[in-house]
Amino acid sequence: MFTRRRLIGAATALALMSGAGQSAFAQDKVYIPLISKGFQHQFWQAVKLGADKAGAEFGVDVTFEGPDNETQVDKQIDMLAAALAKQPAAVGIAALDSQAVIPLLKKAQAANIPVIAFDSGVESDIPLSTASTDNTAAAALAADKMAELIGGEGKIAVVGHSQTSLTGIHRRDGFVNGIKEKHPNIEIVALEYGDGDQLKSTEITKAILAANPDIKGIFGTNEGSAIGVLNGVREMGAKAVVIGFDSGKVQKEAIRSGAMAGAITQNPVGIGYETVKAAVAAAKGEKLEKNVDTGFYWYDKSNIDAPEIAAVLYD
Repeated sequence: MFTRRRLIGAATALALMSGAGQSAFAQDKVYIPLISKGFQHQFWQAVKLGADKAGAEFGVDVTFEGPDNETQVDKQIDMLAAALAKQPAAVGIAALDSQAVIPLLKKAQAANIPVIAFDSGVESDIPLSTASTDNTAAAALAADKMAELIGGEGKIAVVGHSQTSLTGIHRRDGFVNGIKEKHPNIEIVALEYGDGDQLKSTEITKAILAANPDIKGIFGTNEGSAIGVLNGVREMGAKAVVIGFDSGKVQKEAIRSGAMAGAITQNPVGIGYETVKAAVAAAKGEKLEKNVDTGFYWYDKSNIDAPEIAAVLYD
């Protein structure tokens, strides 16, 4: 929750900008901070690689930080406030809570600091552009793959990673609606949230399987969720089909071995790159595309080494 204490602190930090004598462009190097959702997944390290690549290419000073895990909304807000207090040329935000950041974004807008959203949008038109995956379409593809793998009928479950970020909401809805609309003989018997935490998602998966031993498949909506589902299925000795989202060493190994049937991969390096590219353009006053679709792919052991897939996977 965006508390009164946080709001006052953010307002105080942003007030410092009015006394800053020079704009970001008057400094030796343009400053563009990116505030991510966290660092516990390799996904964010891949996004950082893309951001750093763009920073070097465009000659700007890019910083990249995020809270320790994806439940620390208040900590992310503090990081955003601190970044804005430095009067950057533009700022990138992957919001953990699509509403909680809005008061700060309004203050950024009032201070003429362009805002670029990445990975996950916010419920506001303040961001000039959003660099992200079409998560609804990506999760709908996962639903189709799940239906194919379980023979078009049976019970399945979903272990989500967030009820507040738009990535969590869109992936949940894309998958759930995809099943309901196109695969009427499949029943979703459980929809739980593990906050993207592997251990929590493992325990949730074990509880789902204990209550529904005849489940035929489980979908994990991000890297941590998918690994947790995989571990839960292994520990219970279940035969459920596991489908994930994102990449990382563990998922890649599981897909190669057949323990995980497949996953949706985003283009995290592309997300980071396009965010900085848009931020630089916004700082110069250039017109931006409102949405930059960075793409997604389905991968399994049959195509994991294909050049177009290997290029967007990460360890």
